[in-house]
Amino acid sequence: MELRPATREDRSAIRRVARATWHDTYDELDADTIDDTVDEWYGDEALETALSKPGTAFLVAAKDGNIVGFTHGVVSEDEGDVLRMSVHPDHQGEGIGTALYERLREDLQDFNMERMRAIDLASNESGRAFYEDRGFEPTGEDDVEIGGEQRREVVYTLEL
Repeated sequence: MELRPATREDRSAIRRVARATWHDTYDELDADTIDDTVDEWYGDEALETALSKPGTAFLVAAKDGNIVGFTHGVVSEDEGDVLRMSVHPDHQGEGIGTALYERLREDLQDFNMERMRAIDLASNESGRAFYEDRGFEPTGEDDVEIGGEQRREVVYTLEL
């Protein structure tokens, strides 16, 4: 497996992984809502901004030349946020998420962060387990609009 910074050429592969992961993970969302959300959150313009913003790390994981996972984080002052973390369902359980997380953490620590936060939908039990297994603790909740409806998110925090 290769971990590397994402490039503009990776945008369609990132969307492919995001779409497959969302369809596999978020049973409570209908297919059209997932597709519309992925198109908005992972569209060319959104990814262009993510790839070029200062204090940002956007990484992809590739196996045999194919992108199978990605993560995106940003540091603001002393706090790093894991904004996106996805591994294609066909490759979950292979250590790819862990490798992406560890590399993201290293890259973000270059920006002097003292704590990390991750935000995920409350319904994502595997996401909760992933972050809690790495020492994150639930520290808050918020709402996000997806498909015209408010969805509950959990904020996880890790003090470094």
